[in-house]
Amino acid sequence: MKRYLVILFLISATGAHAQLLSQQQPAFTHADSLRGSITKERIWWDALHYNLSVQFDITHKSISGCNIITYKVLSPYQTMQIDLMEPLMIDSIMQSGKKLNYRKDGNAYFVAIAETQYIFEINQLEVYYHGIPIEAKNPPWDGGVIWKKDAESNPWVSVACQGVGPSIWFPNKDHQYDEPDSVTINITADEGLEVVSNGRHIKNIDNHNGYVTHTWKVNNPINNYNIIPYIGKYGQKHNTYKGKNGTLDVDLFFLSYDMQKATEHVLPDLLKTIEALEYWYGPYPFYNDGFKMVEAPHLGMEHQSAIAYGNQFKNGYLGFDLSGTGVGLKWDYIVVHESAHEWFGNNITTKDIADMWVQEGFAQYSEVLFTEYWFGKDDANTYVQGVREGIANDRPLIGIYNVNQEGSGDMYPKGANLIHTIRQVIDNDSLFREILRGLNGHFYHQVVRTEQIENYISTHAGINLDKVFDQYLRNTQIPQLEYKLVKEKKNYVLSSRWTNCIEGFDMPVRVKVNDQWQMIYPTTEWGSTPVSKKAKIDDMDFADKNFYITTIRVE
Repeated sequence: MKRYLVILFLISATGAHAQLLSQQQPAFTHADSLRGSITKERIWWDALHYNLSVQFDITHKSISGCNIITYKVLSPYQTMQIDLMEPLMIDSIMQSGKKLNYRKDGNAYFVAIAETQYIFEINQLEVYYHGIPIEAKNPPWDGGVIWKKDAESNPWVSVACQGVGPSIWFPNKDHQYDEPDSVTINITADEGLEVVSNGRHIKNIDNHNGYVTHTWKVNNPINNYNIIPYIGKYGQKHNTYKGKNGTLDVDLFFLSYDMQKATEHVLPDLLKTIEALEYWYGPYPFYNDGFKMVEAPHLGMEHQSAIAYGNQFKNGYLGFDLSGTGVGLKWDYIVVHESAHEWFGNNITTKDIADMWVQEGFAQYSEVLFTEYWFGKDDANTYVQGVREGIANDRPLIGIYNVNQEGSGDMYPKGANLIHTIRQVIDNDSLFREILRGLNGHFYHQVVRTEQIENYISTHAGINLDKVFDQYLRNTQIPQLEYKLVKEKKNYVLSSRWTNCIEGFDMPVRVKVNDQWQMIYPTTEWGSTPVSKKAKIDDMDFADKNFYITTIRVE
């Protein structure tokens, strides 16, 4: 949940029929390539485990610590890229008790590995660092470390770093393609404060100097931007859920004075979300790490097994219905949307941030599926059609690869409407559900490219959807269905074609003739479909509104 601006839904989109982008691509820098590429200094090693230890000095807004990186050698090489954002600085890098040399290039450090690296060997590297990290200006959109106080003036500290990257607060391989298989998180903070993080709580150690070290352990692969500490005066409410894979621990960690509101408002929607999404997607992907929802000093984020919540105990998005229909006020947006990322975003993660539509489009469509499960298909259809008003069609959903650039913010509402449109094309809800569950099984705990998702859906639907994906992901045009009734002798035929679309676009669409729905198969050339002798068409209700298209009747 990174760049979904509610303002998009407060106004009608003005670019609904934008043409193919002709705007000049932004200029990218050497630093962008170092940040966004799988460089030769990254690809030769696989991150297996991070043992991260960080002390937070809340008074001075500084941090210091060490990340012990356990890695497997995939191919022999002697230079390793480690990322850490200024003004944080590395103090030393150690291997086998010896200091290693390194050179700094902006936010990237290139480490000269002294020992010969043998293929399949497992080694460790210790990276010591300190400094005053970038402070988040407008989290979660403008990321960094968040230093706040709660309503009772107690310290309240966390991090939000999706997009900008976790090297904003600790050294790591800062690219989505390589997730450590597990993580140990040791956070040292002032005594009297609680620390919550991902995975399972292991222990606390009193350092007898005014600080306590809190250890948490993640037992599953985790994307680096999801590794997050929450520091504050937290209370805890423990619950269990009988789910698809057995008993799931479900815990609320909220500021003590908000615990009652969390129990009454958050917990019911949270349990309903898990039930609905286990139905549609299959079992929650991280049973052995449990499921936590943690009150955060920002709106919300999909931090794996420790979802950040800050929606002010309101239904909708801060009390606003993103669909403008009233349906979105039946549930808490942050609870549903951020929890959905456990399946799309955390279980299935995109290799490059350019493909973030996979994570955000499916997360927004999860809101539709949640609505359908609990309130019925009519409300679900109303909701997904309503969020179209937030689509700007400013640029493609897929960003620029290898430079850490996302695509359009339309990845949320347009991504959801793409999935909904494909569901209509498949025209078989049982098969559609099988595909959703199949995605989460086939790509379980994996990082993926958009082409893998596209090919899986096409293959298992038995329909070539290449043109549909190209149309909605890679340009800004919304297909327009032109149609007319043509009398041939004593009979009518429905003549139709696609315009305002890519070459070769051939998506089937459901239309109503004589009050009967039927599927037609237009191409970019005029084609005809036989209809009855007394054909009637209601132009206002001609094409099924569940397809994200426009229509026009021509003579």
